[in-house]
Amino acid sequence: MKLEKYLFGEILQSFRQYKNLTVEELAEGICTVDELISFEKERSYPTIDVLYKFSKKLDMELTYFFDIASKTTVHYPNAVIQLIEKFKRDRNYEAINNIIQQEEESPLFNQKSLKQYLMWHQGICYYYLDGNADKAFDTLSKAISLTNPKRISLSEREIEILTSIGIIFREIQNHRSAITIFNEALSNIDKLPHILNMKGKLRILFGLSQALTGLNEYENSISYCQEGLNLCINEELLYLFNEFHYQIGHNYVKLGEIEKGKYYLDECLHLLKLERKTKLLSIMESEIDKLLNS
Repeated sequence: MKLEKYLFGEILQSFRQYKNLTVEELAEGICTVDELISFEKERSYPTIDVLYKFSKKLDMELTYFFDIASKTTVHYPNAVIQLIEKFKRDRNYEAINNIIQQEEESPLFNQKSLKQYLMWHQGICYYYLDGNADKAFDTLSKAISLTNPKRISLSEREIEILTSIGIIFREIQNHRSAITIFNEALSNIDKLPHILNMKGKLRILFGLSQALTGLNEYENSISYCQEGLNLCINEELLYLFNEFHYQIGHNYVKLGEIEKGKYYLDECLHLLKLERKTKLLSIMESEIDKLLNS
């Protein structure tokens, strides 16, 4: 979403002054003072998540911010979706839940596909915030039914919601149900004439490989991991690339093929170093150490 369409600089400065905040006070914990000055003078523009933090600090609704800053027709729902996707990548489910509570009654989200999007993420929050898998399953199933009551010939969005159901089944260690769901998702996505976001198929393949590992079906798991790796390479995607390497290595170690396993585990660590994911690297090093010494 291009924020150049909005008069953010002028509005940001006006609200900051109205709240009697200095540039330093508003910028604290969000951005540098120089960046805020640049935003106010519209030399550059904040990202949607930075804007969300400003609105929280200024104690104002993000919707209102967009309404009064609009130069053209506001496409607010897209901004909300981008923000939820950002928080989902960060696994900040509390922030997602807050946005859903704020927006679920909004007339801007009356469109069926937008209602479905909020319901999908509400279901995710029921599990990751409340630990309520049953409520999550019920909400996610209703989200699919909103656009496809018979659950046949699923759309890409509906397949993503189905994948969320599979992931939760796997997380509660119900591997057989997870495999059933992932296979349904895979069957549906392979029937689509065109896939807009290949990450969705990668999520299915990875979830399926994890669930198969959970049932000690290591060779089957490796097969789906290899399919995932090939897809990453063909589509030039790094998404889940190191995770597939880890999963293959894990499976080979469990099969007693330690050297083969070590090769893939080392590749996983090497990729994390290249991507400078230091926090995840530390976690994976610990996991690999436990795996090799168990």
